[in-house]
Amino acid sequence: MTLDTHLIGQCRLLSLPVINDARGKLSFLQNSEELGFEIQRVFWCHNVPAGDQRGGHAYQKQHEAILAVSGSFDVELRTSDEKQTVTLNQPHMALVIPPMVWRTMSNFSSNALSAHLSSSQFDAHDYVRDWHEFQSHV
Repeated sequence: MTLDTHLIGQCRLLSLPVINDARGKLSFLQNSEELGFEIQRVFWCHNVPAGDQRGGHAYQKQHEAILAVSGSFDVELRTSDEKQTVTLNQPHMALVIPPMVWRTMSNFSSNALSAHLSSSQFDAHDYVRDWHEFQSHV
């Protein structure tokens, strides 16, 4: 696994291994150390209607990695003073987002499937869903 890019708010874009042969390509993740956290939960978003968004929040403690398993979508990352958009469109690329970075996903292609690897079980109290509250935390 290679670290491709450092992004705002200590986010990282990781390139996962790709094994290519006549049968196609295979990518994998076999060690939580590569992400910087142990995976406790996996969820995915699919069939997002055209023009809709997902996310629109930050986590107080949770780390997350997002992959475009199929199709493409944009992830807008925000800290209190920076903003950056990352397009995910290759299934071997993982966007790793630490706590207290706001994320909004948009521009989903018709076949988009996003996989989310999280460092903790679901906890509604860990979410910061209000932008003004988020700004007061950072």
